[in-house]
Amino acid sequence: MNIGIVGFGKMGKRIYDLAHESSYCVKAVIDSFSDDSRVTSKSIDKSSLLDVDVVIDFSAPVTAIENIKKYVDLSIPAVIGTTGWYDKLDEVNSYVKEKNGSILYSGNFSLGVAALLKIVSYASKLMNALPSYDVAVHEVHHNKKADSPSGTGLMVAEEIVKNLDRKDKIDCECQHEKIEPNVLHLSSSRVGSIPGIHEVIFDSDVDTITISHSARSRDGFASGALRAAKWLIAEKRAGLFSMDDLINNIFGE
Repeated sequence: MNIGIVGFGKMGKRIYDLAHESSYCVKAVIDSFSDDSRVTSKSIDKSSLLDVDVVIDFSAPVTAIENIKKYVDLSIPAVIGTTGWYDKLDEVNSYVKEKNGSILYSGNFSLGVAALLKIVSYASKLMNALPSYDVAVHEVHHNKKADSPSGTGLMVAEEIVKNLDRKDKIDCECQHEKIEPNVLHLSSSRVGSIPGIHEVIFDSDVDTITISHSARSRDGFASGALRAAKWLIAEKRAGLFSMDDLINNIFGE
């Protein structure tokens, strides 16, 4: 598999290293701002992606839509890890379908997180029969992370609201008064160098059930992105896909 990496920050560099460890060939590294000697081009075009089978993009939200359209126009499948463009999802979906492109996107490529979302979805459905349990979500990341809550934290919370009838709203703000029963509280902490912890707490008067995922490094995200790239080009899949499509394929759903 010949890979092109667009965006050579921490994730791009880890994907580069894991790709070589997995005997994949990195044919191109594109970054407009990096002076790293491994960068092969500053821009995305036909010549800079020559002989590339699939692109893995962890660049910037401001260029995400433009980049996706370029990959589609060049008929190069692409895995998009960049977030911050999902409000344009309908526009992208229409463009990909019209041009018969091949795009897979996700805010988190960790297979462990994907499994967590499945588990949380199932647990939330079960809890419809156990009204004595309340639920909350808490996420923890390193103190260099600029935003909160995390995109993954929101994904976890959305799975609960989608499947647990008594919760229909997510509140990410600090609480200064009693929270309403229909509201799911999603809280955040920023401390040290933690790559990411996401925890779902089901609590009743008699016991507490906790579902938790802890990332030890970026390797889970990088290896998941590589697996997504391999899946995307395996059968020349056309369309706009999410991590759910890959996970459903893995789990045989």
